[in-house]
Amino acid sequence: MRQQRRSVGRTAITQAMEDYLKVIFALEREEGRVTTQSIAARLGVQSPSVTNMLKRMAALQLVEHQPYRGVRLTERGRDVALEVIRHHRLLESFLAEVLQYPWEALHEEADRLEHGLSEELESWIDARLGYPTADPHGHPIPRSDGSLPERPCVRLEDVAPGEAVEVLHVADHDRDQLRYLAELGIRPGIRVEVLERLPFEGPLRIRVGEREHYVGRMLSRSVFVSANPRRTEAAETGEEAVRADPMDRTRSDCGH
Repeated sequence: MRQQRRSVGRTAITQAMEDYLKVIFALEREEGRVTTQSIAARLGVQSPSVTNMLKRMAALQLVEHQPYRGVRLTERGRDVALEVIRHHRLLESFLAEVLQYPWEALHEEADRLEHGLSEELESWIDARLGYPTADPHGHPIPRSDGSLPERPCVRLEDVAPGEAVEVLHVADHDRDQLRYLAELGIRPGIRVEVLERLPFEGPLRIRVGEREHYVGRMLSRSVFVSANPRRTEAAETGEEAVRADPMDRTRSDCGH
């Protein structure tokens, strides 16, 4: 199955294409509509380079690209993306659990290793780790059949004051941001309480354990939390802002 997914006819799918597919998959789930500009920003390349690559990938039926209307993965492209993502997240888990590799460096190292991972070694790592369901940053690991678990979530930015939530996963493509989140104690499984939302796009005041922090909006958009928050005592007694309608902010596809 690997050989079928990693080639189209006699044309091999390159490592660069796999990187594009993985990024497009993530952007589809984070933003909905994927543009050449958003791909370029995520990969750190110029837009003309993205356009040229998308033409090559469209010829291989990996993506559908219409100018000014965005990019989307085909079924074939999604299959390849999920295989690469499975390799990546299993490698992150292995590096963290077995080698105790630094949390903020896992993503970059897995990026270097994911393309050469054999199916045999992938299966061995999966079994060795006890078939993990999520990587160290909280992202669900695609199953061997290509399916991906879905978990309702919201961004921390959208949590109303007076709500306590559990961190599900954090964006992992910025090493400095991951290091800062670790310093704040914000990791998957940690409970975070939103105490205050400052006006005019100001930061959130949050509590993590016994410590309080101010978290900017850009950072809070990179933290995904449970969609079924628990009201705190302060909110129950009317001391905090009224909760927003959760249906306006809940996402069902937090497994990006």
